Amino acid sequence: MPLTEQFDPSTEAAPLPGPFGRFYLQELINRGGMAEIWLATDQQNKAFALRRMQKTGTFDFTSKKRFLRGCEILSQIHHHELVIGYIEHGKIEGTPYLLMDYVEGENLKILQARADESLGDHVGNILIDMALALEHVHDSGFMHLDFKPENVMVSRNVNVRLIDFDLARPIPKAALRLSKMPGTPSYMAPEQLKRSGIDHRVDIFAFGVTAYELLTGSKPFPGETPEEVLRQQLDMHFLKPPREVNPQIPPALERTVLKCLERDPNKRHPIMSTLVLELKSALYV
Repeated sequence: MPLTEQFDPSTEAAPLPGPFGRFYLQELINRGGMAEIWLATDQQNKAFALRRMQKTGTFDFTSKKRFLRGCEILSQIHHHELVIGYIEHGKIEGTPYLLMDYVEGENLKILQARADESLGDHVGNILIDMALALEHVHDSGFMHLDFKPENVMVSRNVNVRLIDFDLARPIPKAALRLSKMPGTPSYMAPEQLKRSGIDHRVDIFAFGVTAYELLTGSKPFPGETPEEVLRQQLDMHFLKPPREVNPQIPPALERTVLKCLERDPNKRHPIMSTLVLELKSALYV
């Protein structure tokens, strides 16, 4: 049921279930600024997650381009147990859509918000699976650029699925400077917030933020605006070591997470494979 924002029916009237091409939209699961996720069934009553782009302005080429790019990248990298399964994408009645595997579960942000018991019992497995998912994305030649708890689905049997590749891009040969830097500031690396050149190591930083939050229940660099987040990142005295918040964290795991959060990308893990090995060692896997 992948989407980055949970649908709140109290804020806006929910679209009604009904036919959509050869599918029937059974239930609106989630809704974000650009797309809706539906539990959909086909004529054989097989269940899917159908992501349907919401109506945008005629000249909103950016949103349409992002949606299509996310579909195309997912179609290239989905052959992995920790990435949401891709089935097809296209247009129905002029509306872009993406058809994916239906996963019974919720995103990591929702589970964290209600302090779900499964997180405490399986935190090590979730950390390693998230890292393996990002490793696969990077090994496939892409950087995610929007890694955060909302984009990590956790199934009812605590299997991870990485979702939402709308902001993903090929890993550049040299640091890439983007004119616009969409995403969620709390999970952005300093070089993103400063609009400097970036590469795959911004995903490693975002992983560190997500891991810190999962282990401590708080963000390492809280702030309401990109400027506030960046100020805290640049003054590392603000960063409270994870074990000060949660003494049960193994020292080796703390060192691994803090290395992900280095403000200098050259001091982070150079590649996800190195991070995966450190995580497994720290967690005795």
